[in-house]
Amino acid sequence: MPHRYADIAFTPTVKKAQEQFGSRNAYARMEGAPEPRNHRLSEAEAQFIGARDSFYMATVSETGWPYIQHRGGPIGFARVLDETTIGFADFRGNRQYISLGNLMTDDRVSLFFMDYPNKTRLKLFGRAKIIGLDDEATLSRLETSDYRARVERGFLIRVEGFDWNCPQHIVERYTLDEMRAMTAPLTARIAELEQQLAQAAGAASAIQVRREN
Repeated sequence: MPHRYADIAFTPTVKKAQEQFGSRNAYARMEGAPEPRNHRLSEAEAQFIGARDSFYMATVSETGWPYIQHRGGPIGFARVLDETTIGFADFRGNRQYISLGNLMTDDRVSLFFMDYPNKTRLKLFGRAKIIGLDDEATLSRLETSDYRARVERGFLIRVEGFDWNCPQHIVERYTLDEMRAMTAPLTARIAELEQQLAQAAGAASAIQVRREN
């Protein structure tokens, strides 16, 4: 099956569900591409991932339970190192180490990158490799020098397949920095008008003083 994301996600049971609910033909056409695709990241995926300040990572425990974790940091903390590899530093959090423990028995992960303002999402399957603090050369490629958080380890994700998802039902959300950028022209215009009003009030007061004198 050339479409690598579909190859992983569309199990026989999933295909039966697609047939039952009428979407199987459309996805069968997606799978029928003549050449393998959606397994090597292009510049579009690299730019999208590099512009994110968070993503979600799912793992599976040895007891079969799925676990999803939010990963956050400065913009660009997750980065595409080459067309098949994503890397990011693991900053200290609540120290439950659930994802870390899960990856010790099953290296498979699912990553979910969200761009809420533009209602865009990128889904990715991969296999994770844990990078210890002794691997300074690799960690140096993952660290963000101006982010004040303790790095406990790094992760390298070997991409197995990815897919861009539709924008349906994504609610637009904005960070504080994004809101500040959006309202900056309005804030500047308000300040300008306030200054003009103050100047006009000052001029009117001066005229009134002269008249009274």
